Amino acid sequence: MASGFKKVGIPILILIGAITVMVILISIKEQPEKDQIITRDFLIDAKPIEVKNVDFLVYSQGSVQPKNRTMLSAQVSGRVITIADNFIEGGFFKKGDVLVELETADYQTDLLLAESEVARAQATLDEEKARGKVAAQEWRSFNKGNAPELGLRKPQLAREKASVKAAQANLQRAERNLDRTKIRAPYDGLVKSRDVDLGKFVSLGGQLGEVFATDVAEVRLPLTDDDIAFLADLSKESPQVTLSSDVAGKNIKWQGKLVRDEAVLDTQSRVIYGVVEVYDPYQLNAPAESKGMALRFGRFVSATITGITSSNMVVLPRNILRLDGTILTVDDDKKIKINFVTVQRSDENFVYISDGLNPLEQVVMSAIPNPYEGMPVRFSDDEVTPKIQAESTVDDNAIEVK
Repeated sequence: MASGFKKVGIPILILIGAITVMVILISIKEQPEKDQIITRDFLIDAKPIEVKNVDFLVYSQGSVQPKNRTMLSAQVSGRVITIADNFIEGGFFKKGDVLVELETADYQTDLLLAESEVARAQATLDEEKARGKVAAQEWRSFNKGNAPELGLRKPQLAREKASVKAAQANLQRAERNLDRTKIRAPYDGLVKSRDVDLGKFVSLGGQLGEVFATDVAEVRLPLTDDDIAFLADLSKESPQVTLSSDVAGKNIKWQGKLVRDEAVLDTQSRVIYGVVEVYDPYQLNAPAESKGMALRFGRFVSATITGITSSNMVVLPRNILRLDGTILTVDDDKKIKINFVTVQRSDENFVYISDGLNPLEQVVMSAIPNPYEGMPVRFSDDEVTPKIQAESTVDDNAIEVK
């Protein structure tokens, strides 16, 4: 009996004692001091809303091309006997310079034959005039009244006059053909390519080379309908255009004017091309002290076009416009307001707002995770008014104190 009590009773007594000690320890333990959380309104950065006039800029890009280009061809046939030194790829020339000369022997012979034909026809005409005078005198000697035209040899005289005109026309053609053996430059320009060499026989219409005019360069710029909406009427004025390109590590700029658009939408890209003109792109006529970098044909350039001016606009960084088309502002009570705005235009950097913002408020420039209408906020230079909460959870705008 005693041994049975020891086996069962003693463990029970030990368990009861342990529970009693645990209860006593829990009852006498001091409660931990609760942390106090000081919360404050969300910190933001804001700036006043500035209303101003905006000169819109339209951006595009394109390649520089000559306004005029010509494929030189021969108007007569013959063997090439002379090629000008500057008639080579990249060579510059002046209007009227002889670039290629063909052999002239046959055309000089044709000219001599034409001159002799004119002389013969003129002599025949003079002879016929004399015969007509003799016929008129004979008629008056033997007859009275008006003589018939045939009797006065008027038809023969008209025939000889026509022969003289035909001979003179042949002479003019022979002179032109002789002159055409010298192929002259049609304008000031440069040589794009040359297709002939000394001794080569060139047939009528044969190609000699391609030349570019250097007086005016053109740049075709693709423009969308939205771009055109912010450009002036090209029939009344030509907007200023700044072209730029990186050359040898430097950003070089040239000035031009948007003179027209091509009036037809491209069927593939659905854009319309505007044409910019730049005068004297190679700086050939510029004074030596003011010469700049040549705008070479074929160079790819970026273009900034000066567009129309709009008044009462608010210009903000593009990231300020939220995905739902709203912008956050803060009023005098430092409460958030959510504003639906009218965006007149946007580009990769800015949005241009024409309506929806109160100029007396400030626009919020910093990100707010979950804003709501009337949300209290503060600025960095505001005095902090603590709000004590018995909470153990803190956030980015809370400071824990003990």
